[in-house]
Amino acid sequence: MLWWLGRRLAARILVILAVVGLLLASLGPVSEGLLSPLESRYTPLLDTASLEGVAAVVVLGGGWNPDGPGPASMRLSESSAQRLLEGVRLVQALPQARLLVSGASRDPHREPVAAGYSQAAAELGVTASRVVMLDTPVDTAQEAYAVREVLAPGERFVLVTSASHMPRAVLHFQRAGLKPIPAPTRFKTGDRSGSPLHFWLPSAQHLRKTERALYEYMGLLALELDH
Repeated sequence: MLWWLGRRLAARILVILAVVGLLLASLGPVSEGLLSPLESRYTPLLDTASLEGVAAVVVLGGGWNPDGPGPASMRLSESSAQRLLEGVRLVQALPQARLLVSGASRDPHREPVAAGYSQAAAELGVTASRVVMLDTPVDTAQEAYAVREVLAPGERFVLVTSASHMPRAVLHFQRAGLKPIPAPTRFKTGDRSGSPLHFWLPSAQHLRKTERALYEYMGLLALELDH
């Protein structure tokens, strides 16, 4: 538009800034520098002995393909599969706890991800009587209020979601008057097992990390609008 308006210099500068910004966003030091502060806020929940009295394990929604081939566990997105796997691990260590699986579908003709979670949990050996589906929330704020409606006042619960999403999720639940015990999963930063050169070269993998970080930072800025 600037070019068409005759502002050729401004158009060139804007193109250069866009290319440089894209290049920087696809570099490991930039993507990890943005995402790592979010993922390092909470550590994985390894000591289940400290969870005595926990009444529920809450797994937040993600994505899945209800019409895909194979069992439900195969049709969950990567983030959803890792969230559910962590939720099942914790529920198996807490025989009195319920598994609350959350997530609606914005398309009324598609099964919600909560249904996919429920089916996959059954495939992984969790009895149906222990699973509670929350299939109406479409975002994290709504999930927090839905969980509040299910739990009794003061009941302790564990919150499972991706590590980058956990800081925002905890704030949403706190705004709803709840005190979650964070159990982050799907850490995407800190893995230097590959070639050191890969960390410094532009890649789509780094670009996805930058995208994830920017998404979460924008979500944190807009958090109060949901309450």
